Amino acid sequence: MARTVSIVDEELMRARQLRDQAATPRELRMALSVLLVAEAGLEARQVAEILGISERTLFRNREAVRSGESLQSRCWGGRRHCSMTIQEEREFLNQWTALAARGGVLSVPPIHAALVEKLGRPMPLSTTYRLLARHGWRKVQPDTKHPKSDPAARKEFKKNFPRRWQPPA
Repeated sequence: MARTVSIVDEELMRARQLRDQAATPRELRMALSVLLVAEAGLEARQVAEILGISERTLFRNREAVRSGESLQSRCWGGRRHCSMTIQEEREFLNQWTALAARGGVLSVPPIHAALVEKLGRPMPLSTTYRLLARHGWRKVQPDTKHPKSDPAARKEFKKNFPRRWQPPA
């Protein structure tokens, strides 16, 4: 048999206030994880299914409302395992920026080799791609047409090209 939930009035007031002031879906789900159980009398399994979260997250949300925890303190985001700070990454990429500004063609393998050398340990190529993306670098495609191409001649060729290919006789 499932345990009965005891939600005090203070928690309900906090949940209602959070519901009324919710600016994000996450805040609304947090408030509803308390209110649906207390006011609608639903079980945890049903509430989790309605809100589209796991039961464990439902219990975490209830505990956060109970303790009055702010959402800012519960954010898990951030760079926990970074090899360099953002400023160090920027300084590392400055040498490559100068090369690109002079018209040089850059490819990722030399940048990756320099990064591995700087850090002194091997790392996946995807780390280099993420580093470049984080600083706004992108792949630039070369032009798809030859500089001496003639659009009028190409159009004429398309008009007069035979519809079916005939093997050479």
